[in-house]
This record gives sequence, C-alpha cells and structure tokens, in this order.
Amino acid sequence: MQKLGTIANTARFNTVLAASAAVLLAAAGSASATTTPATTYNYYVSPTGSDSASGSKAAPFKTLARAAQVATRPGTTVWVAPGTYTGGFTTTASGTSSARIYWVSTSKWGAKIVPGSTANVWDNRGNYVSIIGFDIDGSTKPAVTHGIYTGGSYSMIQDNHVHHIAKTATCTSGGGSAIGVDSYYGGIWNDVVSNTVNDIGPAGCTYIQGIYVSTSGSVKNNLVYRVAQAAIHLWHDANHVTITNNTVTSSVFGIIVGGGDFYHTSAGADYTVVNSNIVFDNTYGISEQGTTGTHNSYSNNLVYQNSKYNISLKNGLTAKNTVSSNPLFVAYSRTATTPNYQLTSSSPAIGRGTSVGAAPTDIVGKPRNSTTGYDIGAYQH
Repeated sequence: MQKLGTIANTARFNTVLAASAAVLLAAAGSASATTTPATTYNYYVSPTGSDSASGSKAAPFKTLARAAQVATRPGTTVWVAPGTYTGGFTTTASGTSSARIYWVSTSKWGAKIVPGSTANVWDNRGNYVSIIGFDIDGSTKPAVTHGIYTGGSYSMIQDNHVHHIAKTATCTSGGGSAIGVDSYYGGIWNDVVSNTVNDIGPAGCTYIQGIYVSTSGSVKNNLVYRVAQAAIHLWHDANHVTITNNTVTSSVFGIIVGGGDFYHTSAGADYTVVNSNIVFDNTYGISEQGTTGTHNSYSNNLVYQNSKYNISLKNGLTAKNTVSSNPLFVAYSRTATTPNYQLTSSSPAIGRGTSVGAAPTDIVGKPRNSTTGYDIGAYQH
C-alpha cells in the first residue's frame, strides 16, 4: 500500500476537492449550486425517463443502474434529477486524475436512492469517481448494511445525506457503515467531505459505523450523529488520514483512530491529523485503539460530555489546545428528527479552531479563512 507524505496529502486533497465540486449553500439541506468541471461526456437520469432512451438531456435514462452501463469513460458526468431511485447497483468505471467521473444530484439531496436487492445501496469500485449530493435513505429496507461503499482509490464522497442504514441489520463481524471507504481491493486514497450521516445501526452493535475508513485520505466537514458504534472509525490499513472540522454526537464512540485486521499493511494508523472537531455527548470521545503510530496529532478539538472519557491516546501522545465546554448548538437533541448543530453566537467553538487541515469552506459552503476565523466543527458561524 502506498504511503503518502503529509504535504502531498494536503495538496492532493485540495486538488481533488476543487475538481470535484464547489458548493455554495445557504443552510443545511438547502438546494445547492453545485458546479463541476465541464466534461466531454454527459448523461442524464430522471424518474420519468426510460432505460431504452439515449440518456441525453432530452431523453434521459430512468435508472442509475442503466447509466452505470454507459458512464464508462473518463471525463463523464451523470446528472440525476430529483426523484426516488432504486439502489443495489455497482459502478466500476474509473476516471483519471485529470478527467474524473462525476455522479451529481442536480439539487442537493433531491435525488433519493433507496435500497435494492443487495447489501449496499451504492457500491463503487472505480477510481477517480465523485459522488455528490445524493440522499441515501435506508429506511425502506432497514436491514441493508452499507449506504455508500467505495473500494476504489481517489474517490470523493461529498455533500450526501446517508441515513437510517442497518437499523435492523443482524449484528455480525461483517459489519456495516453509512459511508465505507475500503482498502480491501487495493484502494489507497479517498476523501469524505461535507456529508450528513445519522441514525446508523441497531443499538448495541459494535460492528456498524458511521464513516468507516481503511485507506489514506481525509474526513472533513461531516456531521455524524446517532451511530450504533463509532461516528468516525479508522481501521484496517488506515494511515495518513486528516480528520478535521467534523461534528459528531450521540454515538458510542466519537472518533476512533486505529489499525488492525490488516489487509495490506501492518504499521497501523499513523500520521493521522485530528483537528478542530466537535466531539460531544457520546459514550467515548476521541479514542486511539489497536495499532497506532507516534506521529498522530490532535489539536483544537472541542470534547465535552462524553460520559466515559473525552480523549484516550496511546504512545505518550497528548492533545493540544483542547476546548472543554458545551458547544452551544442552536437546537441540540439526541432524539429530534431534525436537530440543529449550527453554532450560537455564544459558542466556545467560534474562532478556536486551526487552519491546519481545514477545508476552504464549511459543510454548507461558508468560507473558512484568516479573515472569518477558523471555527471548530462542521459549521462556520
């Protein structure tokens, strides 16, 4: 498995993020003005389309599975209109570093994908693939075990809402996740950015995670809550992962950094950067487990009201600039259908973050820079 240096990691993330989408949003869940680079090939999908059609804008396909059969060339965008679609399909085609394959919901969360006949709602095995703006809703088949699963490299999973996955799944070591980034098939780098993940797994199941990463890459600006085990979990071959500006609550573990059950490496989770995250009201906060290295760093995180412990690190590591106060969300609730995790004007998270590892915007497109200040968590005030 290739190991990439920290500087290369940051540069690669910024390049992929800029190429994938620039999202300007007014509020969580609002319509998005998503721009992607012009691509050579474009296909369209609509609930009123036909799979015997050409897939043009005037004659769209009806299913994403049909689009996956033709969206096979680098430099392709598949535009998916609002509506409900059946999942259970696999995307295998790969783009390139200069000509990605994009799957884009034309309005944020407007294209809803529900489970099909397989365990994964969306199974991606291609490289250089971006999946942007979908609503992955497992509530119609609550035993489905994975929302978005990617086994490729250089994927961008961005601005999706993945929820009610595996709520009644059988709890086995086969596991499950809302967003799964896997090195099993040789994946080496993936990014998970600005997604909302909630209500994942049956209570008490230790094998169901929110965002589960076993490659290098980044996990930035995500909102994750009510997960059976860990909101964000690094395991297997995870290393050189940047975890910044996430808000994670109401789960058993907030963030687990660890390695074990290795596929291709044995060094464990090392060179991991965990900065500017809100980890609030979980059973455990930030936890190093399994095999970890000495180069992990933890800075400017707000950790509070995690009942067993807030931070537990290994190898003599210590966290820096930790904020230990209630984040003062606008409307926090462990049980409400639509809690509001934006920051009130009194929040101690405002201006207490760091630029190190921060994405240029927050989960809804507000800029993060030296002028606005760097807030902690997914939302910039």
